[in-house]
Amino acid sequence: METSLINRRIAHLDMDAFYASVELISYPELRGKPVAIGGRNEHRPILLADGTRQFSRLADYVGRGVLTTSTYEARALGVFSGMGTMKAAKLAPEAILLPVNFDAYRHYSRLFKAAVASVVSQIEDRGIDEIYLDLSNEVGETVELAQRIKNAVFEATGLSCSIGIAPNKLLAKICSDLEKPNGLTVLSMSDIPTRIWPLHVRKINGIGPKAAQKLEALGVNTIAQLAEMDTSILQEEFGRTYAIWLNEVAHGIDRREVITESETKSISRETTFERDLHARHDRAVLSEIFTSLCSKLAEDLQRKGYLSRTIGIKLRYDDFKSVTRDLTLPEPTADSLLIRQAAGACLKRVPLEKRLRLLGVKASGLVGVDEVPAGGLAVGRQLELDI
Repeated sequence: METSLINRRIAHLDMDAFYASVELISYPELRGKPVAIGGRNEHRPILLADGTRQFSRLADYVGRGVLTTSTYEARALGVFSGMGTMKAAKLAPEAILLPVNFDAYRHYSRLFKAAVASVVSQIEDRGIDEIYLDLSNEVGETVELAQRIKNAVFEATGLSCSIGIAPNKLLAKICSDLEKPNGLTVLSMSDIPTRIWPLHVRKINGIGPKAAQKLEALGVNTIAQLAEMDTSILQEEFGRTYAIWLNEVAHGIDRREVITESETKSISRETTFERDLHARHDRAVLSEIFTSLCSKLAEDLQRKGYLSRTIGIKLRYDDFKSVTRDLTLPEPTADSLLIRQAAGACLKRVPLEKRLRLLGVKASGLVGVDEVPAGGLAVGRQLELDI
C-alpha cells in the first residue's frame, strides 16, 4: 500500500447509545436501567403529584413497531436497535419504553459536531451520531488529540463517545466499536493480524447478512479466514468487483478520503402503520397520513434550503413487497400542496388492491434555493403534470 495511505490518521467518532443517552439527560433516574427507545406518544412518562415520573414498560407495548436503540443495560438482555418491539418485550418485559424525540437528538447532534469542529477542521458528517475525522495534518500526539476531542464532546453535551483511529476509514470504524462505551482505540496496519483478523466478517461495514451467509457456506466466519480465501473462489460466488473488494478489506485496505463536503441527494418521509390499511376501506385515514407526510417533507426541504425536481412515493404491502413511483416536475418546488399533488399522481400509477403496511414520500433531484432563477420556482399553483 502507498506510504501516504499507511501514514494517515483517520478517526471514526461514534456517540455511545446516542438516542438513549440523550433521553437519560432528561430522565437521570433511569441511569443504569434497561431502557428501549421506540415507543409512541402514549408512552411518554407521566409526571405524578409527588414529583416522580411513571414510565411505560416494554410489556405495555402492543403493535408492530421496531426499536430505534437501547441502553447498554437493555442490550445485555438481548434488546437491540432494529428489533421488533413485541419481540423485545418478550426478552425484557420490565425494561423502560420511551418514545423517540428527534428534536432533542438533532439538538445534541449539532452540539457534539460543533464541539469537534472547535478542535479538528477536517470532518465528514455521516449521520446524526457519527462522523469521520482526518487528523493527518493536525498538530499533536494521536491519543492526546483524541482525548481533547472526547473532552470537548462531553463538556458540550454531557455525553460520551467512542473513537477509533487508524490509517483508513474502514479500520477506524471497526476500532470505534471495539472498546465501547467511552472507548479510545488506536490501530496501525501491523495490528491487523491480532486486532482485526479474529473478528467476525460482519464487523466489516459493507458485509451484510446475505453476504455473511454466503461466506459462512464457504467456511468463512472470521476476517482472517476471508483474508486467506482464494479470490477466484470469491469471484465465483460474488462477482469480480465485490470479490476484489472483499480481499482488500480483509487485509485492511481502504483508499477512501474523508469528504468534508457532501451533497444531499434526497430527502424522504415514511411511516409504518400500526395495522395494515386498505386504500378503499381506510381511505380517510390514509389520505390524512399521506397529506401529513407531504407537509413534513415540504418543511424538511424548506428548513434545509432545497427545492425538489422529482417527487416519489413508496408503498409496502401486507406481503412485504414494495413498489415505488416517481414524477419529475416541470419546475422545482418545496411547496406542500404541489408535493401532495405530484405524490398523488404517483399514487394513481400503483395497484391498490392489497392492504398497506408502509407509506412514504420522497424528494430527489435537489437544488439549492439560491440556484433557481426568479420565476423558476413552483409555488402555490397547479402544476401541469406530464402523466
